[in-house]
Amino acid sequence: MSWPWFYYVCRAAVRAFLLFIRYEVKEIENIPPQGPVLVVANHLSLADPPLLGTLLGRKAVFMAKKELFRFRAIGYLVSGLGAFPVHRGQLDRKALRKSLQALEQGRTLVVFPEGMRSRSGQLQCAFPGVTLIALRSGAPIVPVGIWGTEELEGIRWLFKRPRIMVNIGKPFTLPSVDGKLTKEELTKLTNSIMWHVADLLPLEYQGYYRR
Repeated sequence: MSWPWFYYVCRAAVRAFLLFIRYEVKEIENIPPQGPVLVVANHLSLADPPLLGTLLGRKAVFMAKKELFRFRAIGYLVSGLGAFPVHRGQLDRKALRKSLQALEQGRTLVVFPEGMRSRSGQLQCAFPGVTLIALRSGAPIVPVGIWGTEELEGIRWLFKRPRIMVNIGKPFTLPSVDGKLTKEELTKLTNSIMWHVADLLPLEYQGYYRR
C-alpha cells in the first residue's frame, strides 16, 4: 500500500491537534515494533482512528464504514490514509481478504469490533469478524482501551482540554481451532477478545463486557 503525501500532512495535523488536548499512552512497548499486528479497540469518537494511527507508533490501516466512500473526494482521502471499506453488520468477504492481505504484508491493522461508535460510551456487543481475521491470520492481537475521545464534540472541548487515555494491553493469540467453527465457539472467542479490551477500560466504559 502506498502512502501519499497527504497521509503525512494529515499525520502532522493530528500531532498539532494533540497540542490542544491532554493525553497519555500507557504501555506503548506492548506494540510489536515489526511484523503483523491486529489492534482491537473500543470506539467512542470519529477521532479514534487518526489518534490511534498516530499514537501507536506504526503506520496503520483501518476498516471504515462503506458510507464514507460514497463521495469520491472523501473516499480518496480515507483510502490514502490507509482505510478500506467494510459493510457493517454482515460478513464482508472482500474486507476480510484485504485485512488478511495487510497482515500478510506485516502491517498493523486496527479494527473496532463494535462496528460503530458507542453513543453511551460503554462497550457494545461486538461483531465476530475480528475473530475470523485473528484465526485466519494467526497475527498477535493487541487490545487497546481508549476513553475521553467522546468529549471531542463541537468546539467546547477547546475550552475543556479533555484528557484522552490510550491503554495498550499485552499481545495475545487465540487458540487454534480444528474444523469448522460453530456459532457458539465463534461467540465465545469474540467475547474473549473483547474481555481483553474491557479489562483496559474503567468500569463505567466496560458495558456489555463488564465481568
